[in-house]
Amino acid sequence: MAIVLYARKSVERENSISCETQIEYCKAMIKPDERDEKVITLVDNGFSGGNVDRDGFQKMMKLIRNGKVSKVIVYKLDRISRSLSDFVNILQEFKEHKVEFVSSQESFDTSSPYGELIVKLLMVFAEFERTSIINRVTQAYAHRSELGFYMGGRQPYGFELVPTFIHNKKTKMLSPIPAEIEQIRYIFEVYAEENVSLRRLQALLLAEGKTPLNGSDWTTAKLSAILKNPIYVKADSDIYDYYERHGVRMITDSTLFTGEYGAQLYGHSKHQSCDPDWSDMKLVLMTHDGVVDSDIWLKCQRKLEKNKQITNSYSNPTSWLAGKVICKKCGHTMTTIKGKVNKSGEIRRYFNCTGKSHKKTCTGPKCSIYAENLENMVYDCISEKLSDIKGFRNTNKKNHAAEINDLKLKIKAVEKSETQLMDTLLSGGCNGHLLELANQKATQLKNEKAVLYDRIEELSCNDEGTAAVIDLARSWKTAGYENKKSVALIMINKIIIDEEGDAQIVWNI
Repeated sequence: MAIVLYARKSVERENSISCETQIEYCKAMIKPDERDEKVITLVDNGFSGGNVDRDGFQKMMKLIRNGKVSKVIVYKLDRISRSLSDFVNILQEFKEHKVEFVSSQESFDTSSPYGELIVKLLMVFAEFERTSIINRVTQAYAHRSELGFYMGGRQPYGFELVPTFIHNKKTKMLSPIPAEIEQIRYIFEVYAEENVSLRRLQALLLAEGKTPLNGSDWTTAKLSAILKNPIYVKADSDIYDYYERHGVRMITDSTLFTGEYGAQLYGHSKHQSCDPDWSDMKLVLMTHDGVVDSDIWLKCQRKLEKNKQITNSYSNPTSWLAGKVICKKCGHTMTTIKGKVNKSGEIRRYFNCTGKSHKKTCTGPKCSIYAENLENMVYDCISEKLSDIKGFRNTNKKNHAAEINDLKLKIKAVEKSETQLMDTLLSGGCNGHLLELANQKATQLKNEKAVLYDRIEELSCNDEGTAAVIDLARSWKTAGYENKKSVALIMINKIIIDEEGDAQIVWNI
């Protein structure tokens, strides 16, 4: 049988007595006739007493259940647990296994009803103290978030923390690191494209040598975390609406979402799925400038929420040239199929004649027509064609973005007034005269909102009589899979592959 000396130091109170000091107090409680008994020291450093999920504690309970412990000595009762329900169950288990329980700072005899009552009363106050600590920390945390303080957590890539003062209180704020922010903008802009998946984004970053400047590596998980983080967005009314629809508690007033500053999401999500339960999450507007436009950021969120790995010409099992490639020997179309894994671990696609595979009437080209090679060749040919073509389009609403955002914020203020008015009416506190005034006010608010919506619609319309030149060749460089397929459908009549593997493009234009 052994004597267990158990110590615990909470993460909630950094200035509490150390585990080493607690053990010294425990050793002093060993009686002279117990000096020859085996002594086991178990320590949980940095663990809360709110639960029993602690390595040292669990080892102690395993020894007790195996009948190897005669006595447990602690510095104080609350080192075992600060939860009354947990402590009562632990005490009962001690009694069942005939384990004596001793505290160096409290005197009691757990074998008597009176001693057990005293222990339970002490635990009531220990639990009350723990709850009070949690409430104070929570309230302080909430107050700091309302002031726009950085709420901690892992420092986001692209920023460094610099000392500052907010409302005369010393704190830290995020300051952009230009080289890293340039990578962040690139990540959002590329992923927002139609057919770029997280894996494709990772490959592009690697191919272009855009490795993280902090010495780490890009992973799809790391890229996903960056893309989901509102720290980077220029938070405007659309961002406010996005999080409000998801049930996030909005700490900052909607009128401050002017599209200038980044935001921070904090709290605990109950689910880690693509459509999480954000009812316990909070969003606060920060003091640093956002770096990604809200429309690009929201486009990335829609892609992430769909949880689709949208493929491109490197990973798509088909090709954007599908239906256009013809075998010259038999006249049948050629379709893409996947080959075997090569020495580099890649699975390459190649065009196969259907007259050979399906009809059994053709031997097809003598060499392999790799899809990637043919696509690259046709891509360059289309680029050359488009460089001589100019298109025109009406100017868009970008120059009115700030005014539209301001109008949306005004609509939110009107809707807030409508809600307050409705609450007043439903409370039944209005007489006939006040009810008439309330109805008039409701009509006024409705008309104000209609005027604001009309103005937004007016600004959203394209300006008549103005046009901008479209650089089609430049647009082609960033075209996704579907856009490439559409352009090929319009420009190319067919691509003829002869027996030697040479390609001839027959153009529609």
